[in-house]
Amino acid sequence: MKPLTIGSLVRQAYSTAEKKGWHEKPRSSLEIAALLHSEVSEFVEEMRRNTPLDLVGSEPDGKPIGPQIELADILIRIADYCGSEHLDLERALRAKLKYNKTRPYRHGGKRY
Repeated sequence: MKPLTIGSLVRQAYSTAEKKGWHEKPRSSLEIAALLHSEVSEFVEEMRRNTPLDLVGSEPDGKPIGPQIELADILIRIADYCGSEHLDLERALRAKLKYNKTRPYRHGGKRY
């Protein structure tokens, strides 16, 4: 299997969503934020059910389920949005990762 890069993730997520009709009408940034929140909430629900993090199962129709799948859904939503807005997610990630290396331990005393 070919390695998945950030750029290829963005292109594939956007292309699939477009082909499945999810880009027929423009969405506001607020709507995208709400959709991301719903994906995070689905991950939270998996945790509330004490589902083991490493569980990757499937429903009878073959749909993958489990905490890792919900995390994947979050990434797919982000990648799709970046594709639709022509955002360079890889560049942003590199900039943020580089900056995070300069931050103090626990960002100067934050608890969470």
